[in-house]
Amino acid sequence: MKIPAFGRSRQPKSPERKSPSKSQSKPPSKPKIKPLSQWHPRLRQVLDLAVTAGSVLLCLMMLPTRLPGMELLGIAPSWLLIWVVSWSVKRTVFQGALAGIVLGLLQDAMTSPNPSHAISLGIVGMITGFMQKQRFIQEDFISIALIVFAMTVLEETIFASLLIWMGDRNMQDIWTHYQKVALASAILSSLWAPVIYYPLNRWWQQIKLAQS
Repeated sequence: MKIPAFGRSRQPKSPERKSPSKSQSKPPSKPKIKPLSQWHPRLRQVLDLAVTAGSVLLCLMMLPTRLPGMELLGIAPSWLLIWVVSWSVKRTVFQGALAGIVLGLLQDAMTSPNPSHAISLGIVGMITGFMQKQRFIQEDFISIALIVFAMTVLEETIFASLLIWMGDRNMQDIWTHYQKVALASAILSSLWAPVIYYPLNRWWQQIKLAQS
């Protein structure tokens, strides 16, 4: 005998579909930038040239600038020398000397062509390239700072010698001024060298890896 069921049987409710709210919607995907190795070779060359020329222009603009922390006894860092060392530390002697001569001529255009800075900066680039070729240095901030300090003293010595060789100024006054300029410029340039060296060195490494 069947017993009648009281009430209606409960049926399982189907889960309701919830419309996705605006807060749960996925954000639009950002366009991904291709790595340098997938760029067109000419585009990489143009970009590398733009970064290199832009860094030189920035160093030229920093020459007459006197910001807090960038001056000692009225003397600013030798920005172009820092750039020459950063460039020459991974290149040949010829490339270092050529970069020093070009940047020296640019500095002459902003200051005075007599005596020329191309001689001193050319020698700095040549010696720095020779040191790297002989594996005398390591590529870290301390080594770069020491190289910049030594090259700044060398550059100021060559420049003072050229002033004496011209013979139109007092030798005692030149050497007195040289001692103050060489020490102050060497200290400041070595302290500010990583600011120029690190981003440029990282960029040139990325370009070299992309081309290989």
